Amino acid sequence: MSHPLSRRGFLGTLAALPACAFDAEKPELILYHGNIFTVDPVQPRAQAVALAGGRFLAVGSDSEVLHLASAGTRKVDLGGKTVLPGFNDAHCHPGPSGVEMVVSVDCDLPSIAAIQAALRERAAKTPAGQWIIGSKYDDTKGAEGRALSRADLDAAAPGHPVAVTHRGGHTAFYNSSAFQLAGIDDRTPDPPGGRFDHDAAGKLTGRAADNAARLIEKVIPEPATREVWQEGVKRISKAMARAGITSVTDADLSTEGLRAYQDARDAGELSFRVYCLMSSRILDRMIAAGVRTGLGDEWVRVGGCKFFADGSISERTARLSQPYVGTKDDYGILVIHEEEQYQQARKAHLAGWQICTHANGDVAIDQTLRVYERLARELPRRDPRFRLEHCTLVNDTLVARIRALGAIPTPFSSYVYFHGEKMHFYGEERLRHMFALRSFIDAGIRPTQASDYTASPYEPMMALESEVTRMDKSGHVWGANQRISIEEAIRVGTLNGAHASYEERLKGSITAGKLADLVVLGRDPLRENPSTLVTIPVERTMAGGRWTWEA
Repeated sequence: MSHPLSRRGFLGTLAALPACAFDAEKPELILYHGNIFTVDPVQPRAQAVALAGGRFLAVGSDSEVLHLASAGTRKVDLGGKTVLPGFNDAHCHPGPSGVEMVVSVDCDLPSIAAIQAALRERAAKTPAGQWIIGSKYDDTKGAEGRALSRADLDAAAPGHPVAVTHRGGHTAFYNSSAFQLAGIDDRTPDPPGGRFDHDAAGKLTGRAADNAARLIEKVIPEPATREVWQEGVKRISKAMARAGITSVTDADLSTEGLRAYQDARDAGELSFRVYCLMSSRILDRMIAAGVRTGLGDEWVRVGGCKFFADGSISERTARLSQPYVGTKDDYGILVIHEEEQYQQARKAHLAGWQICTHANGDVAIDQTLRVYERLARELPRRDPRFRLEHCTLVNDTLVARIRALGAIPTPFSSYVYFHGEKMHFYGEERLRHMFALRSFIDAGIRPTQASDYTASPYEPMMALESEVTRMDKSGHVWGANQRISIEEAIRVGTLNGAHASYEERLKGSITAGKLADLVVLGRDPLRENPSTLVTIPVERTMAGGRWTWEA
């Protein structure tokens, strides 16, 4: 199991420590008798770790590490349990999702009837005329086999405007009152980069996609106070810590969200580290304040600037070069023209920001790569680490261009497993080139693990199973050629995520001198049947030497 270091190697780990780590001289805590998979190629396996000042002081065999203990050192026997670096969800939306936990109706329910009942219950407690907001709805998972309609929502809350957002974040469903308040009727044209769905008679169905939904969002009052934001961050970070997550990238954050993370950190209520991709909508304000990528500390850091090129995979609005299966001319949506995308990215690039662009379909990825290639050619900058958020449908040419740029794809981790019922919209052949971890890794690219929560569940064990098996919950395999090994999947979910935020020297592996972020599992994923990885329990999670979750 273990490969203890030589004496020279062990002393080498101590030498790698920053000088401040020696101020304590002796470890505060030692975890021993563990099966530690470090994700550190210099020392892939260990039995014990010593911690001091929120960092790993030493990593090695039981005898080597226990020898460092003093009378005041606490010791924890891991009982042979498997330890990994803490997981890094490199693209998700925990801040807004936490707010939803506090203020919205959870519509992750098995039927339209159940959703109507939940909305009706909230409406009974809400003054007439005030908005009812639902979240986490998924149109392909309901018992009725159809999507929510405007009539469904009219019946559920006739005295209120209603908005129910899809868990994918790019479409929403509205009742008649909501459309009326936004000044939208059956004859309203689709805005650029958006779509209102109509039935055969030309009537609004209730569904609005991308920039069409943005038009209605403008008339919905902001539901969250500063206190609600902080409470939401507290709740979601605690929930994600329970799943073994120690770091996240919150992708498309507002100033209110950034402040909420700082408030939760200062109150001791933040259970993970966060790299904040700030919304392009507030870029001018951030530049004027002198803010750019990297500002912050080990818990809350300003990351890149988030842009959008197309729509959603789970909601079938991503911009593809071939139509969605079962349609003649539905290619999805581009939400921005290339020149406008370039000008926006150029402004951020010149101001010192990492550029992070939501691009799902091959057409959107191609356009975004042209923007990045132009920036690299006209305005070269050392190590810009351009990011392709999602980067779902690729081909060999796109992969080669990503490699040449040193760009970072953040593909969905759990979509094959969780969204298997939607994969037929893309087809068997296209799935050979979607969520393309094998292609990326073989090309020398460093993809990350990303749930896009709420778009899919954030549990890393589900991500590992999806990446390793490419099998959905019904047992159907989609794109077996993109399978990766469990060792590769763990690295994608830890060290690669740290690299995407310029923090690979700070975290992502169990290495002396790095932040003491780790997860203790109930079973060893490297010895597990790949089809049962999702069932492995998380027993403990640690961030900065503090247990953030204990079963």
